[in-house]
Amino acid sequence: MSQKRDLTARKLFFKYYDGALENNLNVTLEGWIKSHRNNGSVGFIEFNDGSYFKNIQLVYDKENANFAKISKAKYGSSIEINGVVRLTPEMKQPFEIQLTDLRVLGDCAEDYPLQKKRHTFEFLRDIAYLRPRANTFNAVYRVRNACAYAIHKFFQERGFIYVHTPEITSNDAEGAGQVFHVVNDFKHPNDFFNSSACLTVSGQLHAEAFALAFRDVYTFGPTFRAENSNTNRHASEFWMIEPEIAFADLDDNMDLIESFLKYVIKYVLDNCKDEMEFFNNFIDKGVIEKLNNVINSEFVRMDYTKAVELLKKAAEAGHKFENPDIYWGTDLMSEHERYITEEIVKGPVFLINYPKEIKAFYMKLNPDNKTVAACDLLVPKEGEIVGGSQREEDYDKLFAKMKEIGNDKGLEWYLNLRKYGGCIHSGFGLGFDRLLMYITGMQNIRDVQPFPRCPGSLKY
Repeated sequence: MSQKRDLTARKLFFKYYDGALENNLNVTLEGWIKSHRNNGSVGFIEFNDGSYFKNIQLVYDKENANFAKISKAKYGSSIEINGVVRLTPEMKQPFEIQLTDLRVLGDCAEDYPLQKKRHTFEFLRDIAYLRPRANTFNAVYRVRNACAYAIHKFFQERGFIYVHTPEITSNDAEGAGQVFHVVNDFKHPNDFFNSSACLTVSGQLHAEAFALAFRDVYTFGPTFRAENSNTNRHASEFWMIEPEIAFADLDDNMDLIESFLKYVIKYVLDNCKDEMEFFNNFIDKGVIEKLNNVINSEFVRMDYTKAVELLKKAAEAGHKFENPDIYWGTDLMSEHERYITEEIVKGPVFLINYPKEIKAFYMKLNPDNKTVAACDLLVPKEGEIVGGSQREEDYDKLFAKMKEIGNDKGLEWYLNLRKYGGCIHSGFGLGFDRLLMYITGMQNIRDVQPFPRCPGSLKY
């Protein structure tokens, strides 16, 4: 690697925090101008090379022989700089660079959309190819990277096998029917695969096949839903984290969910301090405290039936729900879930044993024949964030359920997993993008995805 590429802002900051950054060190860096101002005698450039969230301040003055050339460098341009490190621990920035020279590598046109003012998130969504340069999105995508790494790190440290499940499949794993169909052309949609084909809504069913060979597996990749929904929580393409664990019941599954979520959150807090401080100050005041509360909480486990009773009592006592029709068998709304976490438990809670009618066909039927061994993790200020279950390992019970809902054709291989050495097994699904919303405090899923795919929008 060339010496220029080997030295980055990240390394300079790390050297400073380790007490190893030398005063008067000569440096050469390549990056971009984030802001530029001068008063005719002294100039200041905020510089960022993409390796670190914080900018480095570059300083130059009239005594510099290149003053006139440097002062013409435009906001947004890519540059190469030579300079000398000056330690400034008493100032806002821990160090700055006294410029000796600056070379413009890529000039920036006058119509550059990112001007030196506050832009709305709506405006920035329209220029998604440029918004990684804006502070908020620079922080978002750094946290996204750290969060993705933490997910792999958690599972790999525990011996899980990473499975790449297919993006094109012949079944709707959820049974919801809201899928994107893969077509060769509009007249003959199935002649390429000689069967119906759609983009996957979940890697779970395929992951189960691997769990019954490797014991503990996970899939982490893109999934697709053809819901014509324009809420701030829905996207047509999003990433899912879906582990499957063999010889594991619902309690084992909840243990895994709790340790996983705490691990990932702690990793981000420990490794993205500057970014999280930014979110705490400018996006969601209190987000760090919220996340620390999750890490330090013991997740309560509550039966769905008990939750419904408590919600009904709250309504009878005068609490005003927007959806007051609460009864056993209803699918709880976000406001109900938040009430449970924020008013009753005052912390994270697993709701378990849901009515079988409102849950997916593959969930294990409980001995009462009314409920399934499902769990939803609810957290304060959000509601449901993780959904999981023990999978039905009984061939006859699973076949009867699939036949009842008309989902018994094309999934014979899935049923056969119960016939050929099956065992109890469990798993969960967590939307990666929604997890990022929760960690950063961002309010719209379109603002945590690099190039969001939503109904009516496919610009890039």
